[in-house]
This record gives sequence, C-alpha cells and structure tokens, in this order.
Amino acid sequence: MPQQFIELGEGYGDVYELLEIVRTNQDRFHQAFILTSTKEEKKVTSLAVALKPVGESKFMPIYICREGIPYNEEQPSQRQKMFEESIKRLDRKAVVVEIKHSSIFSESKLFYQYLIGIMRLHHYVPALI
Repeated sequence: MPQQFIELGEGYGDVYELLEIVRTNQDRFHQAFILTSTKEEKKVTSLAVALKPVGESKFMPIYICREGIPYNEEQPSQRQKMFEESIKRLDRKAVVVEIKHSSIFSESKLFYQYLIGIMRLHHYVPALI
C-alpha cells in the first residue's frame, strides 16, 4: 500500500488543521505519531497522522507538521498536549519515535522515504503491496 506524506507546515495554525483532520476523519484514523529529532542539541518534534485509504483506493495519506515544535519529554508543549488529547478521544495513543532530523537529508523526499521505511519496519503502516 503506497503511503505519502502531506506536509501541513510548522506553525501553531497547522497543528489546528491537523487536529481537524483527525476529528473529521475519525473513521479513517490509522495511527498517530510523535516524531522526535535533534539538531544542534535542540530537540524538536513532528506530529503526524496516518489515515486509512478511501474506498477502493490503496493510497494512505500521512499528514505531518514537521519539526516546528520544541520537544521536552518532562514538559510537553501545548501543541503536543492538544494533539495527544485529540488522539486520546479516539481511545488511541500516539507512537513516539526518535528519528534523524530532516536537515541531514539533501531533499525532503528522501527524508519522507526514510520515515516510511521506519514506519513499515515497525508495522505502524502496512507494507507496500
């Protein structure tokens, strides 16, 4: 099943858009991710949601707000808390995964291929059929 990342942005408003995508697609919800990475000793997080394909389609979209949120394990940001509460309303929990920062990749396409590889390896998203 092919997966593709759809980048929403890094801002506060983008997280609200991601939360609305979760709310309006509850029946399509597959998995939520909190992806943490480090650049120059600063930890940041990306929030992402994978949705099940529509109808006969085999396309799985993964919406992401990439690396715009400071990460602190002991004291999560307000945006991260809102995201986790939204997922909790579905009786689910976001998977936290430590990843490489996107800046080490020459293109964002390579970064997203790397992420899909990790997600498939850990069976968070289905394998390519």
